Amino acid sequence: MMTSLALVAMGGATGASLRFLVGQAVAFPMGTLAVNVTGSLAIGALWVLLEGRAAQLAPLLVTGLLGGFTTFSAFSLDALRLAEAGRGAAALAYVAGSVILSIMACASGLWIARSLS
Repeated sequence: MMTSLALVAMGGATGASLRFLVGQAVAFPMGTLAVNVTGSLAIGALWVLLEGRAAQLAPLLVTGLLGGFTTFSAFSLDALRLAEAGRGAAALAYVAGSVILSIMACASGLWIARSLS
């Protein structure tokens, strides 16, 4: 467990640093778009490449590196895994719920913080 946690932490620090660098190099909001798209491409490819071969690298590369780079990639993978498992309705509910609830939560956080300051 501790080894996996250390791998996630190392990958997460690297992914977050890469996300920061992309954000510095590419103007808003295109940097975020670039991170989300490239992270989603990478997580899809890694999931297939690691499955059954090098699954022990998943904590470092999938959860850590790509999770730190963009959580949108994990969201994309989860939605596709639900769809591939024949759970189309659950996938649609997950996508709609994630997007709508996350935007509502962000708006609520903005409202709360602005009302307190």
